[in-house]
Amino acid sequence: MYKGGIGQWSWIFHRITGVGVLLFLLIHILDTALIILGPAAYDHVMAIYKHPLFRPMEVLLFAMVLYHALNGVRIIVIDFWSQGPRYHKQLFYGVIILFVIGWIVGSYYMVKPLFRVQGTGVSVQENLLR
Repeated sequence: MYKGGIGQWSWIFHRITGVGVLLFLLIHILDTALIILGPAAYDHVMAIYKHPLFRPMEVLLFAMVLYHALNGVRIIVIDFWSQGPRYHKQLFYGVIILFVIGWIVGSYYMVKPLFRVQGTGVSVQENLLR
């Protein structure tokens, strides 16, 4: 019985992230098309997206795009390098390492503005200590 392995997990994550990015693009096309209904409808939807509760979804989207892109490069290397299949596990581990590092750094900069007091440039923590 086949118990799976790195190749299977890579494939599953690639498909899940691909579908997630596709769903985002479809939603993005629809919300951008709201401009047809006028600036008020478009501005209303954009105001909803600026709410801090949407930031975790943006971080998740960033994770999906980052993994999908890195794994896509891994697949290209496996397909076009004669030694690629031999090193597919090492390439997968490299993707995971780059993904974790990139996601932590990128996510930090994405959520950093949430911890600033509006208009002051002072962090929430600094404001509480005053």
